[in-house]
Amino acid sequence: MLNQIKGLHHVTSMASDARRNNEFFTRKLGLRRVKKTVNFDAPDVYHLYYADEFGTPGSVMTYFPFPDIGKGRHGVGEVGTTVFSVPEGTLGYWEKRFADESVGNVARSTSFGEKRLTFTGPDGDSFALVEDKADSRAPWVKGGVPGDEAIRGFHSVALRLKDGGATEELLKFMGYEEVDKSGNVRRLAIKNGNGADMVDIESLPGAGFANLGAGSVHHVAFAVEDRARQLEVRKALVDTGYGVTPVIDRDYFWAIYFRTPGGVLFEVATNEPGFDRDEDTAHLGEALKLPTQHQHLRPYLEQHLQKLED
Repeated sequence: MLNQIKGLHHVTSMASDARRNNEFFTRKLGLRRVKKTVNFDAPDVYHLYYADEFGTPGSVMTYFPFPDIGKGRHGVGEVGTTVFSVPEGTLGYWEKRFADESVGNVARSTSFGEKRLTFTGPDGDSFALVEDKADSRAPWVKGGVPGDEAIRGFHSVALRLKDGGATEELLKFMGYEEVDKSGNVRRLAIKNGNGADMVDIESLPGAGFANLGAGSVHHVAFAVEDRARQLEVRKALVDTGYGVTPVIDRDYFWAIYFRTPGGVLFEVATNEPGFDRDEDTAHLGEALKLPTQHQHLRPYLEQHLQKLED
């Protein structure tokens, strides 16, 4: 069993409109845009990052907004719900805020004894807020949400799978252990993690497969401290039979990717070097930052990329 993984690093999803996506996360959810860059493989498409003040691993929601992308179809083989942590007693505040901001499909529920508020994003993305009184992470307090109510970071992700058994074994190999179960959902957690410590696996043998599009999660990333630990994880996965990519430089972290038995794309990302490698912390996410190989496209991109509200 591995011990290098420290919880979630980021979740990356697809969107249909960059301006609407930016407005939802920065205004309605009160997160900070910590990076405005472009997709490495499609530089005419933004890659937008939303998080806490510093872009701390375990708080980072990222999006590829493809203007002409079709709507995703939810099903098995994907991250079904991305769950954020908020302080105890704050769901009433968020219910009112979501009503005022016309956020869709807001509903209260309880899961694993935790109070939660489910809602959808602009492309039908499935989200939830969970009250977690033990979460001591510092929030971003300049996004219009008071610090006593603000999002702390990720609480968990929920995977929807035809058969969760093989993916559960993979997560246990990665250092997770089962801590609870409820019906067809098993909860796994990492010990001594970064606060974004849990993964839920929902087994739905009769459900249809998901189809990637706007509102879909593209991949979920797990955090390791540095490149040395990442290489240890990569070797262990390869030795176990997984097809893992070489290490890829993503400017703000190094990444490796592999497909899970249930069909979900996993990434293992380093905490280094961080989002302040090319911007002062006070000005994260303000300027358009381009990977070195795309710098020559700056005049075109600054002209053609959709303008975003700061």
